[in-house]
Amino acid sequence: MLSNILNNIKKKSLRERFLLVLGILFFLVYLVLGLFIIFMKNFPLDMQPIYRVAFGVLLIAYASFRFFRIINDNND
Repeated sequence: MLSNILNNIKKKSLRERFLLVLGILFFLVYLVLGLFIIFMKNFPLDMQPIYRVAFGVLLIAYASFRFFRIINDNND
């Protein structure tokens, strides 16, 4: 399976590979930001902890949505 993914990446144009890397980068940004918001003790915004956790979970859910879109686009 990994070799299939690598072959698909090699077949892509430079523009498609750049967009793939950009998509992976933003997936990581949303994931880390969600974790950061959940686990940071001295959060700079005045939010109740329940809302902070909900916002972090929402960001992580969006990151996983982006991840599955990247995987599905890569299979083409």
